[in-house]
Amino acid sequence: MKALVFPGQGSQYPGMATDLVAASPLARQRFTQAADVLGFDIFAVLREGTEEDLKRTAVTQPAIFIHSVVLAEVLGLGQTAQLVAGHSLGEFSALVVAGALDFEAGLALVKTRAEAMQRACDLAPSTMAAIVGLDDAAVEALCAQVPGVVPANYNAPGQLVVSGSVAGIEQLVALAKPAGAKLAKVLPVGGAFHSPFMQPAQDELAQGIEAANFVAPRCPVYQNVDGLPQTDPVIIRQNLVRQLTAAVRWTQTVARMAEDGATEFVEVGPGKVLQGLVKRIAPAASVAGVDKLPTTEA
Repeated sequence: MKALVFPGQGSQYPGMATDLVAASPLARQRFTQAADVLGFDIFAVLREGTEEDLKRTAVTQPAIFIHSVVLAEVLGLGQTAQLVAGHSLGEFSALVVAGALDFEAGLALVKTRAEAMQRACDLAPSTMAAIVGLDDAAVEALCAQVPGVVPANYNAPGQLVVSGSVAGIEQLVALAKPAGAKLAKVLPVGGAFHSPFMQPAQDELAQGIEAANFVAPRCPVYQNVDGLPQTDPVIIRQNLVRQLTAAVRWTQTVARMAEDGATEFVEVGPGKVLQGLVKRIAPAASVAGVDKLPTTEA
């Protein structure tokens, strides 16, 4: 059974999706629609922008979403998908590819999400750190010792990202190495994503999610907040609202997909981050990725 997985923020790179636009009328149409929704020509930024340009949240999140969704559409992957999931932002890509939401509605939510997250980051200094080499329970115990620091991304066994205040994260990093962590590193991010620091963004995004037209997806969507498969639009909405302040349970998501019969995982979109994580979570599964159109190699 094949599972499609979609990347989140951090997988972007200059020039992404340019092969799609060159080869596909559908891709060109989608980028025209995207410019209308976003209010700027995002393809021009992808084609001509620098790495720094692409790091702006208002560009990064829509860019990864568009690349992932359009690539899946051009290759017809959504029609045959049996299981889908996305990491953080990638959950929006998964929902659109599975048919729970149309392209423009999905992009509008991603735009709202990116802008709301940036505003939440500006309200209070906060950050994230990666802790490598400790099991989840050990990192959770460290978080319990530091007020305002919480687990944010359960990325793979032995790799957990935490979120919190700048001072809290620095304190946890200082505790992690003596506790046996191989690596404890503050990440170059704008704020404490997937934590209570994102509550203002969640409140803002909730309004957009409630107004959007969700329908039952063609296949189960495994959602970040609990790692469980969902097809009920009501539950999908509720989980999507919770996602901004709840941890991304990627380890649990991939493990559950494998338990439910997924033997092949394909990352659809820019980069290879999820491929590495899936290999660690479900080593018996085959793992591949699609970043560009195969025809570009001919």
